[in-house]
Amino acid sequence: MDRDRDPFKHIEEEFSSFVGMKRLKQRVKEIYATIVINEKRKELGLTSTKQVLHMLFKGNPGTGKTTVARKLAKIYFDMNLLSKGHFIEAERADLVGEYIGQTAQKTRAIIQKAQGGILFIDEAYSLARGGEKDFGKEAIDTLVKQMEDYGNDFVLILAGYPYEMERFLNLNPGLKSRFPFILDFEDYEVDQLMEIARQMASEREYQLTKEAEWKLRAYLYKQQQETTRNFSNARCVRNIIEHAIRLHAVRLLYKSQVTSEDLILLTGSDLSLDHQ
Repeated sequence: MDRDRDPFKHIEEEFSSFVGMKRLKQRVKEIYATIVINEKRKELGLTSTKQVLHMLFKGNPGTGKTTVARKLAKIYFDMNLLSKGHFIEAERADLVGEYIGQTAQKTRAIIQKAQGGILFIDEAYSLARGGEKDFGKEAIDTLVKQMEDYGNDFVLILAGYPYEMERFLNLNPGLKSRFPFILDFEDYEVDQLMEIARQMASEREYQLTKEAEWKLRAYLYKQQQETTRNFSNARCVRNIIEHAIRLHAVRLLYKSQVTSEDLILLTGSDLSLDHQ
């Protein structure tokens, strides 16, 4: 690969199927560039700093937080930043025990498992739920300590809704400084969600008819106008496409003759948008 012409070609390739996320791609390029230049500085005996890669992801459901975290595990492995590049997803129940001493043990065990890869904790603010007597605080303290001890071959990514993550950080003043990268995952625009819908259909070798696209676009606009807090972005689109494929199959079973076009086209009648 000729990296002299475009040193970031491999990063562009890894993220090529991602819709939007301009700022995130820029961040990954900055991390990569810093690492490469730090190596060159080290060779010349200049001061070089070790890049800490722990991150906070703030965004609504379906904005790509988990998908990006998985992708980063692969990219960081390719960059030689992580020795294994595996991805471990955890939630409150995986870290918080029911009696004294159990939480620190569970949290340490999961970090041990994540060595060489990425530990991704979604809805991380749930660890701060429950006040002083809750063991969630113990999990946070253990995570912070382990981040110090194992900082070199392990990346911790905490993720969750924007407002709750902000509150979580304010409750734990020591946390913010340990996460050099705080990334905002914005809600997708309708055009981007339509692109995601086409992509999802095409991956499964289906295609939306013009009428189906029109119907879906109108639905997504309505959802965004109403700004329901529960609107789940790309996740909502995926559910619609998967349901449409099932309804399409039911519709075709009633036809005596099925053409190859019938097998590919998802029509407006295949989109059930009432129960999303």
